[in-house]
Amino acid sequence: MTRTGLIDVHAHFVTEEYVAAARAAGIDHPDGMPGWPGWSAEAHLALMDRGGIDKAYLSVSSPGVHFGDDLAAAALARAVNDAGAAVRDRHPDRFGHFAALPLPDVEASVAEVADALDVRGSDGVLVESNHRGRYLGDARLDPLWHQLDRRDALVFVHPTSPPYAEAVTGNRPRPMLEFLFDTARAAADLMLAGVLARFPRIRWILTHGGGVLPLLTDRMELFRQVLSAGTPDEATVADQLGRFWFDMAGTPFPRQMPALDAVVGTRQVVYGSDYCWTPPDLVLDQIRSIDTAGPPADGATWRDLTTRNARRLLSGGTA
Repeated sequence: MTRTGLIDVHAHFVTEEYVAAARAAGIDHPDGMPGWPGWSAEAHLALMDRGGIDKAYLSVSSPGVHFGDDLAAAALARAVNDAGAAVRDRHPDRFGHFAALPLPDVEASVAEVADALDVRGSDGVLVESNHRGRYLGDARLDPLWHQLDRRDALVFVHPTSPPYAEAVTGNRPRPMLEFLFDTARAAADLMLAGVLARFPRIRWILTHGGGVLPLLTDRMELFRQVLSAGTPDEATVADQLGRFWFDMAGTPFPRQMPALDAVVGTRQVVYGSDYCWTPPDLVLDQIRSIDTAGPPADGATWRDLTTRNARRLLSGGTA
């Protein structure tokens, strides 16, 4: 029996220029990790073939492209987006591309959106959960959301280190805990600042099953009611979470997917590998956990479900 090919919405790449720019800015241990991974299209395709991944959408992960200088960030965003689009163009059936933006420089990011989506034909954009401490509900980002909303754009929200990360992590790698909490901070900010309501055409993807969001939904709803003074026509937190899509990168089974399913169901769950930051053997271990998990409620396999969902998402469908 032929297994359904996965569609990977959470796949990363790096270039020599990008890593050199980060190291020149003093980033030798990004987000507290031991070092930078290597990447090549050939190695990535070999892993995809081993894991049964039909297509992967490439993006630049945390710490993004802004290392303190606006002009340098805009130039680096353009360089990595050119590189990612070139890989996609060489292998159009195997790779897609989510463009990097030089946030928190909003003006340059709006310009990069126009180039990436209107000229280069990127499939979406990546933003981080915060940009140098500026979270996604910040009103200064509204011009960017307006441009993405008018294009019905896909926005992939990738976690990054929170402000003062060194003080709260005990020098442990921030992807272990803080990425999952910063995803929740970013999503809460989007909901409570009204961004989802004001820009309804943006398609948002959250990583790692929404991080800790499933466990915090009821508590956030309690506080939403207090903050909104009980406005009857305002969407609940659970309803607003239903606007997001969620990838399965990390450790979806045995606990995380059931927790997410209990809050939003599985209609907006898609597959993610987190390669090249996740080593190949761990990517394959995660795929085995997906292939051997109990089936979702609709009776399909998780491969069937996530691929069907991804096709709907990438064709402009709603959650």
